[in-house]
Amino acid sequence: MLNLHGHTILLASHSPRRRELLQGLGLPFRSVSVEADESYPETLREGDIPMYIARAKARAYATLSPTEILLTADTIVWSEGTMLGKPTNEDDARRMLHMLSGRTHQVYTAVCMNWLDANGVCHDESIVDKTDVTFRPLTDEEIDYYITTFRPLDKAGAYGIQEWIGYVGVTGINGCYFNVMGLPLQPLYAMLKNWSLHYNA
Repeated sequence: MLNLHGHTILLASHSPRRRELLQGLGLPFRSVSVEADESYPETLREGDIPMYIARAKARAYATLSPTEILLTADTIVWSEGTMLGKPTNEDDARRMLHMLSGRTHQVYTAVCMNWLDANGVCHDESIVDKTDVTFRPLTDEEIDYYITTFRPLDKAGAYGIQEWIGYVGVTGINGCYFNVMGLPLQPLYAMLKNWSLHYNA
């Protein structure tokens, strides 16, 4: 069990999946809301995109106290040189799943950690993790069934690997499974452990 030195983790995310994953680490935390501009420069690519957005979310949270650790995160799907965020509607979800069908794509999740030192100075550390995911060719019927039944409009790339589409469609994964769900647990745990070891050192 990590020593958080009396700190509470603040998870700035509306995602129930991130809350579930962080809870699995056995660390005390509470969820908070943060409203941030999630646009990004068009010149950014791959893992630089979620890193930019995760840091923007951290900057938007202005009430950090000396006994809190703020975690912000963002996940994108990268396929054939294109960023796939959350679909805007069902047609957009179909477009994304057709892009992923029969191909290997990348999922990037960035996590930004912010805390205050004894002098009130804010520090931050960030990580980004990549996972390769391969889908077999999906039929139109399978795509329509998944979208109608599971409504994946709140998920990057229009799918959740922990849902039906992951059970029947994913043929390979290289990297952290939990990263695809929205929180790379092993890199996050290592970052928190490093912070714990060096806190006030």
